Amino acid sequence: MSIPAESSRPVRDPWRPLRYLIRIPLLLVHVVFAILIALLLASTTLSGIGGRDDRRLGKRLIRWWSATLLRICGFRIRAYGTPLPGAVLFVANHISWLDIVLLHSQRAVNFVAKSEIARWPLVGWLAARGGTIFHRRGNTDSLAAVMARVVVQLRAGEPVGVFPEGGSGHGNRVGTFHARIFQTALDAGVPVQPVALRYGRGGRQHPDVPFGVKESFFANFLRILGHAPMDAEIHFLEPVAPTPDARRLMAEESRRRIVAVLGYGD
Repeated sequence: MSIPAESSRPVRDPWRPLRYLIRIPLLLVHVVFAILIALLLASTTLSGIGGRDDRRLGKRLIRWWSATLLRICGFRIRAYGTPLPGAVLFVANHISWLDIVLLHSQRAVNFVAKSEIARWPLVGWLAARGGTIFHRRGNTDSLAAVMARVVVQLRAGEPVGVFPEGGSGHGNRVGTFHARIFQTALDAGVPVQPVALRYGRGGRQHPDVPFGVKESFFANFLRILGHAPMDAEIHFLEPVAPTPDARRLMAEESRRRIVAVLGYGD
């Protein structure tokens, strides 16, 4: 059982053309900023300036760029709670490509994401610049290599974000959290912080945000870009206590806390 999303019945929106007229030029300017940011970060690295200050600057720019992209798309960011500092494994429910952007708007995080995202415009660039670890779904060898890289990044003090459902849903429920990825937090000795995400109005997930059946990234992006304003909610919840040799309990507790905040039934 779950809280229903808003009605998905098609309704003619006379304001959509005007939103495109306003938002597309803003988006193009924002893309130019993205290119300039990438060139700036690349030039400082190549010139040998780099180092901790450069990484800090890069993360700030990623947060700014992500938050601005959400606003251009008509989202008002509603952030609750505080992301843990330092190395932490963030585990979130998965609804949309917007999830990476929304979490980046609050803290630049190295994500584990499907390899297809690397080819997506805008988001693929953002993911790559943010240190995303790309995983080929269904490939056991790829997952083992990904987990090893996650542990290395966590031990180096970097935050990592994962979507334990293994894929995006329709936003009206939270799927089962796969427990294996939680082993990385145990191996690295870092906390796990659940993160609840939602896009809509009045505490209800809007059905136009998740991907439709066989919908391409471009079609989904274009539909969202012309949509009426919505809230983008991100809830940073209390960390889950480590339970060695019981990563399944950590996965279930993380999912339970997210479900409780979003108001979904199991």
